[in-house]
Amino acid sequence: MYKIKLMNKIADNGLAKFDDNYDYKENIDDEDAIIVRSASLHDYDLKPNLKAIARAGAGVNNIPLDKCAADGVVVFNTPGANANAVKELVICGLLLSSRKIVEAIEWAKELDPNDDPAKKCEKGKKNFVGPEIAGKKLGVIGLGAIGIKVANAATDLEMDVYGYDPYISVKNAWSLNKQINPVASVEEIYKTCDYISIHIPAIDKTKDFLNKDAFAQMKDGVKVINFARGSLVNDKDMLEALESGKVGKYVSDFVVGELMGKENVIFIPHLGASTYESEENCASMAVDQLTDFLENGNIINSVNFPRCVQARESKVRICIINKNIPNILASISTMFAELELNIENMVNRAKGEYAYTLIDTNDDVDKKMLEKIRAINGIIKVREIK
Repeated sequence: MYKIKLMNKIADNGLAKFDDNYDYKENIDDEDAIIVRSASLHDYDLKPNLKAIARAGAGVNNIPLDKCAADGVVVFNTPGANANAVKELVICGLLLSSRKIVEAIEWAKELDPNDDPAKKCEKGKKNFVGPEIAGKKLGVIGLGAIGIKVANAATDLEMDVYGYDPYISVKNAWSLNKQINPVASVEEIYKTCDYISIHIPAIDKTKDFLNKDAFAQMKDGVKVINFARGSLVNDKDMLEALESGKVGKYVSDFVVGELMGKENVIFIPHLGASTYESEENCASMAVDQLTDFLENGNIINSVNFPRCVQARESKVRICIINKNIPNILASISTMFAELELNIENMVNRAKGEYAYTLIDTNDDVDKKMLEKIRAINGIIKVREIK
C-alpha cells in the first residue's frame, strides 16, 4: 500500500481517484509521496522512503527542488490546471488598473446613507473617470499556459496585444491568436505597451525581473499586472516608479508590506487560482501524475526530472534515478548482463544534472540484484515495480 501525506486540504474529486492501494491523510509516517498546495516544505525532513511530491498548482517555490533532485525525489506540478482561473483574474486586474473601480467602491462605502447617497454618487463619480482598455497596447511577458490565455482574451477585448516568450512551445504557438504581435525582445514590450502583464516562472535568474532598469524603459504611466509571483518585481524599485509616475498603477496578487497602503497599488490576497474549478482540476491532475509514477514509473510534468514515459509490457520495471554523467548507461547495461537480466525495453531521458531510466524485463529481480545496481557510481535511487 502506498502512503500519501496531505500537506494541505486537497479537493475531494482528486482524492477520490485513489483506490484501495492508497492510504492518504495529513498525519502519516514514512510516506511514499506528498501532495501539497501552499505549505512550505523547505524545512521539511525528506524521508528516505519519499519518492515524489505533487504540487497541486503551477508554482513550486515552496518546495526545495535542488534538495529533492539530489535525494531522487521527483517533484510534479500541474501546469495549465489553474490557467483559466488566473486568466480571469488577470483580466479583472487589467480593468482595475485602468478604471478607478477600487477607489470608487471605497469612496462609496463612506457615504452617509441618510444624506442622499445617490445624488452624491452622481456628483462624485467624475473623480473616478478612467480609460477603456479597448484599443490600448498590452504586453504579455511569458506565453505559457496562463500567458497565452491572457493574450488571447485581451485580443477578444479589442486590445492591441504584444507577446514575448523566447521559449514558447509549439503547441502554444499554434494556439496563439493571429492578431497578437510577437516581439523578439522584452525591451520592445517596455517601450511600446500601455499595460504589461508578466507570466514567467519564479526562479533565481528571474528574481527582480521588473526592476529600475526595466521601469526606465517603459512608457510613463504604464500599468503593471503581476499574477505570476511576487519575487519577479523589485519592490523598492516599484515604489520609486510609482512615486515618480513612471508606473501609473500596480495590481498584484502578492501582498508586500513595503507597498501596502501606497497610492496606485492594488493588492489581491493570492486569489489567482482560488476557484472551485481550479482546485478540482489541480487535485485531479496531481493525483493522476502521482499514481502513474508510483504504479508505472512514468514521469509527466516534473520540474526537476525529465519527462519519461513508457508503456508497461513486461513483468518487472526498474526505475533508476541517476546523475547525468558519461558512461552510466553503459554501466547499467553491463550490470544487467552480469546479473543475467534481459532488457526487453529501455528509455532514458536527461534534464540538467540528472537523468531517469526505465528498464523493463521479464526476468525475476531480487533485492541483491537491486543493491548491485544501486552501487553503480552515479546512481541515486533504484525502484522495482511489479
